Amino acid sequence: MSAQIKGHSRHDTALIYGLSASEVQRLLETCIEAKAKAYCPYSHFRVGCSVLLTNGNVVQGANVENAAYPVGTCAERVALGTAVVQGAKKGDIRAIAVATDISPPASPCGMCRQFIREFCELNTPVLMYDKDGKSTVLTLEQLLPMSFGPEKLLTTEELANGVSQ
Repeated sequence: MSAQIKGHSRHDTALIYGLSASEVQRLLETCIEAKAKAYCPYSHFRVGCSVLLTNGNVVQGANVENAAYPVGTCAERVALGTAVVQGAKKGDIRAIAVATDISPPASPCGMCRQFIREFCELNTPVLMYDKDGKSTVLTLEQLLPMSFGPEKLLTTEELANGVSQ
């Protein structure tokens, strides 16, 4: 029997993760704003993402499709890639918010979960908003249990010294 992980459907639940009410509201507004900029002429499935950085800045991303379907990029990866270009590193991200036009809200896909894992701590909250602005909040660890992250790899020094795991 497997345990079912449930998120929270109350907007204020994100406060549990150390976010203020104004930060939660800002994440909601900016991921919905980003969703409006999505380029999705094929699927018509709009996704917007906002990344809250420790310095208070918010970075946005939207899904960008391509006629060659596998070439498209998800909103989460666009936002995180933009944050990295702006200088963000692991530990600089406080929360991620994702908005779609469906209900219940959609969670990041598997590829995005792994991408988020590269730059976020396991306790990072991921706020997922539905078409009506209602949210479900889960941590990255809940979304990606038993994950594989950068700390699992050998360092360059360990590789040079023939250390194995």
